[in-house]
Amino acid sequence: MAKLLRMPELAANAVEAVLQGWPIAENTPFAAADVIATVETEKAVADIEAETPGVILKTLVPEGAGVEVGAPIAVIGEPGEQIADLTALLAELGVATPAMPPAPAAAPAPAAAPIATPFPTAGTEVPAANGTGGRVFASPLARRMARDAGLPYEQITGTGPNGRIIRRDVEAAIASRAQAAPPAPSSPVTAPAPRTAGPAGYTDIPHSRIRRAVATRLSESKQTIPHFYLRGTAEAGRLLRLRERLNDGARVRVSVNDLVVKAVAATHLLVPEMNVIWTPDAVRSFSTADVAVAIATDRGLVTPVLRGVEHMTVTAVSAAVRDFAERAKAGRLRQDELEGGTISVTNLGMYGTEEFAAIVNPPHSAILAVGAAREEPVVKHGRLQVGTVMRVTLSVDHRPVDGVVAAEWMRTLLSLLDNPLRILA
Repeated sequence: MAKLLRMPELAANAVEAVLQGWPIAENTPFAAADVIATVETEKAVADIEAETPGVILKTLVPEGAGVEVGAPIAVIGEPGEQIADLTALLAELGVATPAMPPAPAAAPAPAAAPIATPFPTAGTEVPAANGTGGRVFASPLARRMARDAGLPYEQITGTGPNGRIIRRDVEAAIASRAQAAPPAPSSPVTAPAPRTAGPAGYTDIPHSRIRRAVATRLSESKQTIPHFYLRGTAEAGRLLRLRERLNDGARVRVSVNDLVVKAVAATHLLVPEMNVIWTPDAVRSFSTADVAVAIATDRGLVTPVLRGVEHMTVTAVSAAVRDFAERAKAGRLRQDELEGGTISVTNLGMYGTEEFAAIVNPPHSAILAVGAAREEPVVKHGRLQVGTVMRVTLSVDHRPVDGVVAAEWMRTLLSLLDNPLRILA
């Protein structure tokens, strides 16, 4: 019996997601656990798996379309099932018939009154400027991206179903505009130039979904979370020597950041009062050390979570972080990998940054910012000598964590970094 497949709520409080792709074509049978749709949330890509065998009788939204959570995206049926009357079936399921693009007219005709589309999240019609009298369809995401980039729709060629303009079409048009040289003054045809201001000029780069989500979350964090900061300096000489020994002939190479992540997890177990988050009704305490790692991508910052770090070897941590980084850059992180944890680790040491402070990533209660390991003059036993030091800054949510607890946590972390063999114990 045919039924509707609806857009699931893949992330907490999500109101919309983008239908990225249909791995299985219409009228193609699928088995249980097969991926029948791929959906892009603000920070991750999620696969929708079939619960039982069946067939996709009709897709209701095109690839690249933004869809509200709970809205129907396809009609699925039993294996071998077919439909003779789509309109009647959709009416029976309580869904209006999806609007289809009209065939181009032989000659320009007077503009007709606009027709309301039953799936406003699946696409929006805009007049074509090709002289055919036809219409061009565009997904809401593509429409917003084109508007932000200052691109008219009639200059974008759609590659989606029925010529619909989708995200990749707008991205290609933006890239082509950025690479195109400005036309000569004598040229009879002029292309729209990027918006400029003053002699230097500028180019608007449309926000990615990830960047919008990060901006919203961190703005909310700064406005609603009472931050306080602790700074510490660790003697990193032993830490670097331990890393060299671990990497000597090793198949999986360990970074300084991998050792820091292990140290953070160990510190959370030694100072469990820091392994908490704030909720409206209580301070929630955790028994395992789940640590998020900040990863920069071209689309924005993501913080996938390593779970149970206290049970992982440092090489396992390294392998997991590398896997996260590769899939983050490809946009293939799962939503569940971006949830959970009580603390984040962000490291700019590889860029030579000596010290910085980061913004707490809700719902975490803290974030550790790690700077570069540098040789500096240090005083040991009353004598001046050269030492390797690494500065770290802990940003803390003051609601679930008091200053004394954070100070004890920082002291414990610095002790582990100074004596890194304890990290591996």
